[in-house]
Amino acid sequence: MVPRSGLGVRHGLWLNAPMQISLPIAIGARYTRSKKGESFVSFISTVSTVGLALGVAVLIVVLSVMNGFDKELRTRILGMVPHGVLYSTQPTADWQALVDQVAPVAGVLGAAPWVEGQGMLTQSGAAKPLLYYGIDPSLERTVSILPDHMTQGSLSALKPGDFGIVLGAIMARQMGVTLGDAVTLLIPEASLTIAGVRPRLKRLTVVGVFEVGAELDANLAYLHWQDAAILKRQKNKVDGVRVRFDNLFNAPVQLQALARDTDTRPRDWTRTHGNLFEAIALEKTLIGLLLAMIVAVAAFNIVATLVMTVNAKRADIAVLRVMGMGPSEVLLTFIVQGVLIGLIGIVSGALLGLLVAFNVPVILEFIESTFGFTLFRADAYFISYLPSDPQWSDITTIVVGSFLLCLVSTLYPAWRASRTEPAEVIAGGH
Repeated sequence: MVPRSGLGVRHGLWLNAPMQISLPIAIGARYTRSKKGESFVSFISTVSTVGLALGVAVLIVVLSVMNGFDKELRTRILGMVPHGVLYSTQPTADWQALVDQVAPVAGVLGAAPWVEGQGMLTQSGAAKPLLYYGIDPSLERTVSILPDHMTQGSLSALKPGDFGIVLGAIMARQMGVTLGDAVTLLIPEASLTIAGVRPRLKRLTVVGVFEVGAELDANLAYLHWQDAAILKRQKNKVDGVRVRFDNLFNAPVQLQALARDTDTRPRDWTRTHGNLFEAIALEKTLIGLLLAMIVAVAAFNIVATLVMTVNAKRADIAVLRVMGMGPSEVLLTFIVQGVLIGLIGIVSGALLGLLVAFNVPVILEFIESTFGFTLFRADAYFISYLPSDPQWSDITTIVVGSFLLCLVSTLYPAWRASRTEPAEVIAGGH
């Protein structure tokens, strides 16, 4: 039975709203600190906090790296390959009219003539498969990032009739060639001569080298469109027009509309590189879910912490109830304790995760230089480094989601604490 003095306190002090809220907060905050004789509870609390911090940090770092891969794919690889190509039914010489029709359309950043071919590049016994694009150097900047990634020479050196070629950095290094060197392009088409059937060969001069830090450096080359047309035996005719859009993901729909208006056949980037985007999106989702389980386990460890705290504080709870604290205030006290433990872990984990995420390339470079190995080889992966792109939407989702998990984890132990009856505790103590 609650003494009248306790009732008086409850009907006086505890009905004061600020005190009714602030006292449970103060007590809950005090319970988060270790006291003598509660070292085991404190250890479990520390483990929960550290686990939560590491889970949040790892989740932020991994999602930032996945975003980095997505960004690099979009800006580098899809900055070099066509967003879309409008192919004529037959090779056409009237490409300028098609460019003039397409370029002013809303959402189109640029259009340029396009010739595409394949072959085998040979030099001093070395042979490498090659995909070559025939371009107009004066219009290439409107449809590609190529001019910004030239490491040797320039696109202006591609002049019709000179049969110059611009190679990727990896291809040039593997072939052992530099500016001014001659290479031989073997075209997969046989020629019938007096001596019999012979493959078609053409000597080309290296006039430039580009590097985008992707697999394209190893298998892509550029020629002037007129030279590429000659190699394909369609002199002064192009395969179609390359189009670049302001919104990469709207390209398929916009290209279909352009194809209907121009009576051409469309082919957009999703047919050539869409699988990479789908793979990254799927991996990001699955990895995010798996790592979220780490956060969930750490968050629910708070349940064990609070349950042990409740058992250790039963006498304190009984005293507070006798003094007039109601079940709702007891509930709030232990919710505050659990939330504070969670917030410490979440905030420290977010800060650690952001620190690592913003410095992933530097950290990777330090590890590689210290231990003497290369994690990402450009000839094996589509990029030669580890990109990171922290996005505040992901970070906000991680922080808010982790906080909600911590809040949910506190409800059961706090409810148990609120159900503690002073009479039972007092009777159990005798």
